[in-house]
Formats: sequence, structure tokens, C-alpha cells
Amino acid sequence: MAEMLYNKLHGFLKIYCKVKKMERYEEIERSIIKKFRKSIWAKFISAIKEYELIRDNDKIAVCISGGKDSMLMAKCMQHLKKYSEIRFETEYLVMDPGYNEININRIMENAEILNIPIRIFKTPIFEIVDRIDETPCYLCARMRRGYLYRKAQELGCKKIALGHHFDDVIETVLMSMLYAAEIKTMMPKLHSTNHEGMELIRPMYKVREEDIIAWKKHNNLQFIQCACRITERIQREGSGSKRQEIKVLINKLKQINPNIDTNIFRSIHNINLNTIIGYRKDDVYHSFLDDYYWEKNKNTDANV
Repeated sequence: MAEMLYNKLHGFLKIYCKVKKMERYEEIERSIIKKFRKSIWAKFISAIKEYELIRDNDKIAVCISGGKDSMLMAKCMQHLKKYSEIRFETEYLVMDPGYNEININRIMENAEILNIPIRIFKTPIFEIVDRIDETPCYLCARMRRGYLYRKAQELGCKKIALGHHFDDVIETVLMSMLYAAEIKTMMPKLHSTNHEGMELIRPMYKVREEDIIAWKKHNNLQFIQCACRITERIQREGSGSKRQEIKVLINKLKQINPNIDTNIFRSIHNINLNTIIGYRKDDVYHSFLDDYYWEKNKNTDANV
């Protein structure tokens, strides 16, 4: 009798736990389209539409690093897929570049909490990059992208979606100007140069990091950070990355003008080529002098 009662109680608890999990992921998803509708969902949809990121019959590999940005992107893509007039398919990829057991377990736990059906595949990226002294972050990013493209192709996907957000975009602009002596942006979508027929899209392009953090805190979620051995070493040594320096700079500028970040973002959509000294297009350099004298003769002829 006691054993029968125990089994019934145990069964009830299992069902109860499943219902509670279901309620949680539904609440988390609902928060995106209710509480954070203006700051997250509307901006996510705006980027999809303005930059034409998704088309009918697309099959997209949604790439999840395990951090807050890519996890939120995955939930947004899930919700969009349910209700969008555009018919598309998704795969949710987690590339393990060499995470420790704690981080990989955290990723799997969060995927279960959020009800995201992830595929995990291992790579030796951290092991390789850890032996590199110069530009390890650049190499790591390129290797990650290469592995993601190849795995996406294996699954029949033609696009990969990455979780870069508004802050990543404006920080990249300033990093390029101040450290690389060029004006270069992070594009909302681009064709792969090494994987024919593949595209990269960034659906979180207009979503601000502060709003992603607010969503995370509201839902009491804990995600992994960069989880990179090199980043951990840099933090132990007390130094910071160039991107972190730019974050600090932007925050200081916002104390003077709170619209600084918005203005940087809008400026890359509004470049006046008549006032540019020089630019590159398809590896060909163009100078303002190329048309300078032609423009002068054209104006002279018009006045005759």
C-alpha cells in the first residue's frame, strides 16, 4: 500500500515538474512579446524586415554560444517561426570550442529551461588558439565561423544567424576608426567568401545590450560569459580588451550627449560620399580626385 502511494506521488511530482518547466519557458517567451515588446521584439522584427534577413523557404542555423545574446536570439527566432507569414526552418547549433564541464552543463540547462532543441558539436578551437600570441581573438572568431558554416551546410542550412547586437555594431565602428585607421561596419547580413552559397545574418542588430540584460534579470536567467581561456587570463592579469575600452569610451561620451550611441548607429546608414576623401570597393581604391576635375568641367559646361 505504501509503495503504491509512493509511486502515485512520485508520478504526480514528475508531471507537476514538467508543467512548471513548461510554464517557465512560456513565461520567458511571453516576456519578450509583452514586457519587452518595444525594446526587444519590435527591434528584432524591424531588423528582419529592413535588412531582409529571412526569406521564404530559408533554412537557418541559429548559432548559440551559450551567452545571453544568442540565447535570446534563439527564443526570438522560435517565436517568429511559429507566427510568421514567411515559411522558414531552423536548426539550433551549439559549437563547443573547448568549454569546461561547468559551462557546457550550464548551456544544456538553459536550453532545457528555454525549451530550445539544441545540437552540440565539439571543436578544438580553444586548444589551438591558446597557443597563439598574436591576434588570438581574431583567429578564434574566424575559426568559430568556419566550423559553424560547415556544420550548417551539413544540416542543409543556407544561412547562419549570429547574436551580435546594437552595441557590438557601434563598438565595431569606433574600433575600426581608432585602432585600424578605417571606417568599417558590422554588416546586418553578408555572403560568405569561403563557403559558397552561404550567408550570415544578424537578427539582433538593433537590440541594445542593456535591454538584453534587463530581459535576463527579469526572468532570473544565468548564462555563461565569454568562457574563453584567453579572456580569463586577461582578466586575471588586470588588463582589458580593446572592445572593453571602447565600451567605456562610449559610456563617457553618453554622459555628455545621451544620443551618442544612436548617432553612431545612424551615421553608418547615412554616409555622404561627396565628403569622403577615399574609399575601397571590391579591393579597388577610389579617391575623391577621380571625379574632382570631371565635376568641375561638368559645372563649367552647365554654366555656358
